[in-house]
Amino acid sequence: MEKQITKHYTNGEVTVVWQPHLCVHSAICFRGLPTVFDPRKRPWITTEGGSTVAIVEQIQKCPSGALSYFMNTQVEEQEPVEVETETIIEILPKGPLLVYGNLKVKDAAGNETKKSQVTAFCRCGQSGNKPYCDGSHVTAKFEG
Repeated sequence: MEKQITKHYTNGEVTVVWQPHLCVHSAICFRGLPTVFDPRKRPWITTEGGSTVAIVEQIQKCPSGALSYFMNTQVEEQEPVEVETETIIEILPKGPLLVYGNLKVKDAAGNETKKSQVTAFCRCGQSGNKPYCDGSHVTAKFEG
């Protein structure tokens, strides 16, 4: 199982939270805002490259939840923001099952986790972070 690291990047107004073990490598982040998210650079997130509004809008498109944020005037440990929308399920070709909306996920041990916005579930069976997708479908060359 991949080491579960959490990194924080801030511009003083918003803090970007990155959890690489959740990433499904959709590339939505750097295709949408390459001045902030550039995997060729170290660090790969430079919050000075975009406005707070642009950063927040781009993070909200992250299908896995690997990227999240909090405003520096808030406490990081607050409950997730609940999305007011119907639940939508989308199957990504050769990738995870994306569920949009507010969810309560119960693991095999009975532990419950609240999820909101977009949650990526493993379809290939190879994830080290089941039931969530960790991007293993790429190396497994998953077809589905």
